[in-house]
Amino acid sequence: MIGGYLLLFVSAFLAATLLPASSEVALYALLQAGATPWLLLLVATLGNTLGALLNWWLGRALLRFQGRRWFHFTPAQIAAAQTRFARYGVWTLLFAWAPLVGDALTLVAGVMRVPLRLFLPLVALGKGARYALILWLAG
Repeated sequence: MIGGYLLLFVSAFLAATLLPASSEVALYALLQAGATPWLLLLVATLGNTLGALLNWWLGRALLRFQGRRWFHFTPAQIAAAQTRFARYGVWTLLFAWAPLVGDALTLVAGVMRVPLRLFLPLVALGKGARYALILWLAG
C-alpha cells in the first residue's frame, strides 16, 4: 500500500504543476482498495500543495528576466500588478485547485511575490477542501 500512497503523492504533485496530469484516478482507486481516507487526504493535499509551490518558485524565477528585450512588462507595471494582486488576488489562491486556472494562479502568485506565509496556507486549504469533497463524494 505504501507504493500506492507514493503514486498518489507523485500524481497529485504533477497535477498541480503546469504539466497535464490528474490525481483523482489514483485517489479513487486507493480509496476503493481500502486505503485510509484521512491518509489519502493528507498525501494528496501535500503532493498537490508542493506541486503548486514549484509553480510559485518558477513564477518568482521569471522576474530574473525583467531586463531582457523580449520581457513584455516594465518594472512599474509589475509593481502596480503586485499591489493589485496583494489587495485582491491573494484570496484567489483558495481556488488553486481549479482545473487550468489554478496552475496559472500559483505561477502568477510567484511572479507577484506573494509571501509564502500567505501562499502556502491558502493553497493548502483550497486543495485540501477539494480532496476532502472528492473523498466524501466517493465514499
